[in-house]
Amino acid sequence: MKVSVFGTGYVGLVTAACLAEIGNDVLGMDIDQKKVESLNQGVTPIYEKGLEEILVKNLKEKRLKFTLSHAEAVQHGEVLFITVGTPQKESGAADIKYVEALALKIGQNLDSYKVVVNKSTVPIGASVWVKNWIEKAEKKSASIPFDVVSNPEFLQEGTAVKNFLEPDRIILGTDSKKAEQILKELYSPFVQKGCPLLVMDSVSSEITKYASNSFLATKISFINEIANYCERVGGNIDFVKKGMSLDKRIGEHFLNAGVGYGGSCFPKDVEAMIHFGQSENTPFQILTAVRSVNAKQKKILLQKLKHQFSSLQSLKIAIWGLAFKPFTDDVREAPALELIQSLKKEGAKIFAHDPVALKNAKIMLGEAVHYVEDQYAVLKNADALLILTEWPEYGQADFKKIKKNLNQPHVFDGRNLFPPSVGKDFGLYYHSIGRQTEKPNL
Repeated sequence: MKVSVFGTGYVGLVTAACLAEIGNDVLGMDIDQKKVESLNQGVTPIYEKGLEEILVKNLKEKRLKFTLSHAEAVQHGEVLFITVGTPQKESGAADIKYVEALALKIGQNLDSYKVVVNKSTVPIGASVWVKNWIEKAEKKSASIPFDVVSNPEFLQEGTAVKNFLEPDRIILGTDSKKAEQILKELYSPFVQKGCPLLVMDSVSSEITKYASNSFLATKISFINEIANYCERVGGNIDFVKKGMSLDKRIGEHFLNAGVGYGGSCFPKDVEAMIHFGQSENTPFQILTAVRSVNAKQKKILLQKLKHQFSSLQSLKIAIWGLAFKPFTDDVREAPALELIQSLKKEGAKIFAHDPVALKNAKIMLGEAVHYVEDQYAVLKNADALLILTEWPEYGQADFKKIKKNLNQPHVFDGRNLFPPSVGKDFGLYYHSIGRQTEKPNL
């Protein structure tokens, strides 16, 4: 099937590459000339496991290419995917100016029946708005038929390629049988492997996306509150999590205590849901609490540091992890960024390492941080190590090297990568989340 994907960010690029991977003729479209040129050379602007390999493969096999032309992309595809960004406004609402601009471009260039798919995370009711914008922009004397379908994405950065090729579910929001059948054909390779495909109205589909992310954020804030209580009363959050997760109604996912959630989705989608509720006089009280708990949790390591040291002025702090999660270079809303800003205000000197996110972090933080390519060199003469992203290489750390390089024997682990006894075993004060700090054998 011929498919066009508008926007080559995390969602758009993964969508384009993966649809080509399952045999479709895909044209990706973006307004950034440098990005389009790089993509046509097989160079991806983002770090995502497995993405570059399938990008290069499908470019070579001529199932995938990229263009700057709206007209070419509209005319190419039977199915047109909208995957442009919907950033957060100051009010918390999603800003859909890019969706509107693209819908107008699609309308101006329609030449035959198309299925227009909202893959972007859009406000409730956006399918109707997109339909109206396209109709408004059509230039032809006789209107060309088209359908707009809500098809939310459920990709996780770091595992997005796997998520797309092995989906948990596919949701279509439409009342058009023609559009439904076309998209069922497009997604048939996944359905044949047992993936559920649900068809519903567009409003329910749009709500499902926000509700899913909001619920996962709720699980994270909930377990963090339990962890903080464990720490106060002598409990161990690892045991509590295990005891909870064996209940099949709860499960084990998103129950890792830490320094809060970040990224481009959870913070934005929680804010959007709160805004939706307020605008309809149906306030989401639980989500308001989730947001508050997460904001507080991002400061928890700063509190631990200030409790340990009388002053952070001129202390050298080493940081492992700048991305908001492992296997991505995305630092948007990452707990590390907010913590670093707070540490700078306290007068600390910050030295940071991340396997892939140093470039993006430097764009956000500038020269206020010393960026170090080696994870052990960053520890040299540091007064404390803070672990903020659960990269596998951090989980395999050499504690003898850590102890040797640190000026003071303090490790603050915001991701609970190790058992509490590790500090005692290696002569370090190992501070974690929701567990007791054991006195080391110095």
